[in-house]
Amino acid sequence: MAIGLDVTKPPEPEDPETYDYEKCPFYGDLSVRGQTLEGEVVSTDMEKTVVVEREYDVHVPKYDRYMKRRSRVPAHVPGVLEPEVGDTVRIAECRPLSKTKSHVVVEITDSEGGDA
Repeated sequence: MAIGLDVTKPPEPEDPETYDYEKCPFYGDLSVRGQTLEGEVVSTDMEKTVVVEREYDVHVPKYDRYMKRRSRVPAHVPGVLEPEVGDTVRIAECRPLSKTKSHVVVEITDSEGGDA
């Protein structure tokens, strides 16, 4: 519980001289606060960023039914974690890291990729 959440701490970075400690919640100064979300990684095309998609139900009172909604949240990936497309990850809210990123990946909960 180094960052205030019940997540396992990943191993230390391999190259401490070039590691970006400013944007790391585990070994740097980045504090996490606010909400934590879980979702599936749908894109890893950007550097140090993943897009996490969440699917949830919204109640429609007029028809007394539920409809599915999706939201896509860009999140920063610290150098000590390496999520792949299809992985289920937990992201936590933090200070704004760029124009669109205000979340950081804190845990890879389920890996679809199957290690060989």
